[in-house]
Amino acid sequence: MTFVDTKALNSRRRPGHIPPRLWRPRPSFNTWLMAALLVLIPSLAAHAQTSTIQFLPEVDAHLKLQSNIRFVFQAKDTREGGNPTEAEVGPSIDFYLKPLVKLRETSAFELDDAKSRPLVLSIGYRYVPSPGKAPVDRMEPVVIFHFPTKGRILVSDRNRADLDWSTSRNFTWRYRNRLTLERRVTIHSYHPVPYASAEFFYESQYRKWSTTALYAGCLFPIGKHVQFDPYYEHQNNTGKRPNEQLNQFGLALNLYF
Repeated sequence: MTFVDTKALNSRRRPGHIPPRLWRPRPSFNTWLMAALLVLIPSLAAHAQTSTIQFLPEVDAHLKLQSNIRFVFQAKDTREGGNPTEAEVGPSIDFYLKPLVKLRETSAFELDDAKSRPLVLSIGYRYVPSPGKAPVDRMEPVVIFHFPTKGRILVSDRNRADLDWSTSRNFTWRYRNRLTLERRVTIHSYHPVPYASAEFFYESQYRKWSTTALYAGCLFPIGKHVQFDPYYEHQNNTGKRPNEQLNQFGLALNLYF
């Protein structure tokens, strides 16, 4: 029988050395990452079955007729309120009050001078063709309130109605309320405007608040007449079953003259 001097053995161990019987492998970062992916993959696959990703282009041209009157022409792709992807084309006329000093300070360097007005009234017409359906004639009355707040944050409250007539269906209407918060950022002599907003839809055909849309984007002015508005929109439609989730990426080109 052989005896081992454990004191001598311990004295020869290197600092930080762990005996083989006492060593246990620790999970590495890659191990945890693989475990997380195994957990997430089923849920991601299920989410992909109920959601849709889309790209929505848009062009808006603004022409000032007088100090308080503006003509707007819009052309865009849209998918809202549980409807399929549709085009919207048509004009609007904007009427607004005199600007407020605080709103002018909050919306300084903004190409859209309507944001310096506390109240904007608009009436518009849209021709809305849709694949496989009769086109829709839509009237769009809009009321927008602008509020300056602390920290140079501009709050906009847009109230809009979509009044739809079509030969293939009865008259329908939709009320939309969109609340937007934005703040100008100064980078040397450049002034982009990041924003976030939430919009809620009441649909007459479903007789309930059936759609919620969340937006995040940024306004990038180019010179004195051009502004790009890339944004992300997440939309939840509960009017039909099953509920529909839309993830939309949009790019709007705004022109001001």
